[in-house]
Amino acid sequence: MSAGADGRESYYERTGEGRYKPTAHAGGAWSADEQHFSPVSGLLVHAVDRYLEGRPGGAGGLLPGRIGYDILGRIALDECEVTVESVRPGRTIELLEATMAIGGRAVVRARVWMLAELDSSAVAHSSAEPLPAPGEVPVWPMGDAWDGGYVSSIEVRRTASSRPGRGTAWLSTPLALVAGEESGALASYLTLVDTANGIAVLQDPADWMFPNVDLTVHLYRQPRGPWTGLDTTVAFGPTGQGLTSSVLHDVDGPVGRAEQILTVRPQPRP
Repeated sequence: MSAGADGRESYYERTGEGRYKPTAHAGGAWSADEQHFSPVSGLLVHAVDRYLEGRPGGAGGLLPGRIGYDILGRIALDECEVTVESVRPGRTIELLEATMAIGGRAVVRARVWMLAELDSSAVAHSSAEPLPAPGEVPVWPMGDAWDGGYVSSIEVRRTASSRPGRGTAWLSTPLALVAGEESGALASYLTLVDTANGIAVLQDPADWMFPNVDLTVHLYRQPRGPWTGLDTTVAFGPTGQGLTSSVLHDVDGPVGRAEQILTVRPQPRP
């Protein structure tokens, strides 16, 4: 596995314009030959950032307010292509769409609502309670509960009060998102958000599957790294659906929310 010029290993290596090869660090928790959705979500925003940097005027004074991902199929641990387009241009509101394809088939679509950056500091407020600082929270060996290259690559600090269906954690990673490339603060932050579905599980994943089919992130403040904070609640319904809901934090406080709809089903028995 190669490293970038800075010596850091990565989740992806660029193989061409808009083309990326996942490394073993992107391996999924449910299956070793699939990509974990956390680095996928970061990569799509990384591609959006590059798209904005490459056009006249850049982002045009707009900031991401919502990033909605739909998982359209199995995300194999194979080379992928990411394309970005503006589907609703505008000076104060714009909608961008990024699509990841593997073998010519779309496997993920992300839609990003960009909103005008204005000064609303005089009325800024959130009722979300702050989290204890990362240094005050013990390291949690997430790899004891989950497999996969991605889980092995991250540091997780989870509060001792966490319990089934309820968990609070800080996450960070020493890896680059794409080898040899600088990633923006949001792409790096989002690379860790999808992990929420694994920090407050209701049932043993050896007995029950509960993968998410989407991830929707709403932001009222742009996050900064290197820590992603998750205050997470999980609920399972009686008809095979579940929901993982997280208040998102950085070290300065809350930044928004994330929701993941789950398909809940028993693990097949041999």
